[in-house]
Amino acid sequence: MLPPRPLAVSKGRGAVSNMQGRYEVNGREGFDDGWDAGIEPGDAPRFKTQVTDEVAKSILSRNASPDIPFKVSLNPYRGCEHGCIYCFARPTHSYLGLSPGLDFETRLFAKVNAAELLRRELAHPGYKPEHIAIGVNTDAYQPCEREMRLTRQVLEVLSECQHPVGMITKSSLIERDIDLLAPMAAKGQACAAITITTLDSEISRTLEPRAAAPARRLRTIRTLTEAGIPVSVSVAPIIPFVTEPEIERILEAARDAGAVSAHYVVLRLPFEVNPLFQQWLEAHFPERAQRVMNRVREMRGGKDYDSDWGKRMQGEGVWADLIRQRFTKTVERLGLGKLGSRFERLDTSQFRRPLVVPAATGKAGAKGAAQLDLF
Repeated sequence: MLPPRPLAVSKGRGAVSNMQGRYEVNGREGFDDGWDAGIEPGDAPRFKTQVTDEVAKSILSRNASPDIPFKVSLNPYRGCEHGCIYCFARPTHSYLGLSPGLDFETRLFAKVNAAELLRRELAHPGYKPEHIAIGVNTDAYQPCEREMRLTRQVLEVLSECQHPVGMITKSSLIERDIDLLAPMAAKGQACAAITITTLDSEISRTLEPRAAAPARRLRTIRTLTEAGIPVSVSVAPIIPFVTEPEIERILEAARDAGAVSAHYVVLRLPFEVNPLFQQWLEAHFPERAQRVMNRVREMRGGKDYDSDWGKRMQGEGVWADLIRQRFTKTVERLGLGKLGSRFERLDTSQFRRPLVVPAATGKAGAKGAAQLDLF
């Protein structure tokens, strides 16, 4: 039998394979059949991004997790072209019969009716306003948002309703929507969190290949801050011996750029993220791959991952405690607050329910609905 095909890095992509999802019936295993003899080791075919329109049935997701500072979130897209190898949302592509690997980065789904669904949700008589976090599972400002503008449409609805929102992104495209976010922030209805995993552009280029460069994210923090939008920095994930040495430098750079609070998460490896991340390690950091995984297991009770609340975000053990101490002491020294408190202080008292007009009624129906609203 021929040996397994060596890992091949696709330029501009995070995953180094298109491994099958856990729900697929038939198993697949890559091997070298000799037909790729002319391809240089380490090369891989280019994968073109495909965006498919999706008519979603619902748009708001709710959680009861005690270790997350928000209960309601909204994601305009499935999959994410940023290609962050560590993304905990990768396994969700398995529900679609697609790979959490390269499919997650290249076969995207856009919820084209996101704004319409949100408007109907907010108009429901029983709806009680809670701050909504946007961009939790997949980045709401990934490249396709430039043309599709679904996040922009969602923000327009929230702005109209004076509904509080927290944006989470690693993209500079958020600057496009300052005209909506700044007035909301002035009323205590908007804040943003910018994720900075590393300041090393070389590491970032393979770790999160299509996200904004670290220096560009720092500039985004400054731009948002100068517009009056409170910005937090999310140092996530912290990867032992890869990004972990930079904790203090990231926090200092973010503070200097204007960030007012900070949060961190240690590397999480649920489901298919685990083998995908280990493939990435072998492809990009083979000399330290075993060392990294040994430290990850030390923070996870000897396992690759522990999903228990209270442990999944920050880990446990000596190394997890050292990271916690380093982060906490640096945050205190720099005068930074906590990300969660920033979300919790958003104002829900000014919320006003939107009008919802059936699409078939057209302009005449909209006029009639507006008249009815007066009574």
